[in-house]
Amino acid sequence: MIQVKTVGLASDHAGYDMKEFVKKYLTDKGIPFKDYGTFTNESCDYPDFAHALAEGIEHGEVYPGIAICGTGEGMAMTLNKHQGVRAGLVWEPEIAHMTRQHNNANVLVMPGRYIDNDMATKIMDEFFATDFEGGRHQRRVNKIPCFK
Repeated sequence: MIQVKTVGLASDHAGYDMKEFVKKYLTDKGIPFKDYGTFTNESCDYPDFAHALAEGIEHGEVYPGIAICGTGEGMAMTLNKHQGVRAGLVWEPEIAHMTRQHNNANVLVMPGRYIDNDMATKIMDEFFATDFEGGRHQRRVNKIPCFK
């Protein structure tokens, strides 16, 4: 089981409703969270909230993170620009399992327009239940950051 500190949350307008559902899911499980926004479903720019979440991960304020936008792609692209973030775009539980087990993902990204709350629950259950396997995967994860 993943060691949860405080879960960081971020969404844009297209992911806002699902983020509100995620907050209830976390509250029901007694898991603390920090919401980096957005705080309404009015049109906004996903990078603003993805960068805030990524900085929270990098500074050790939160671990892990959950991000949601319409397709999940914009959040994942932005989050993965940060050296300390490994964000995995997940649309089914098996991918949540593998992104944790093999890639040590520290941010779960979900496509709010393409999955329902039931699927989001299954994905989060799997993400939180899966440990990083380490071993040969650690060597690969170590090669992800681009240091110049």
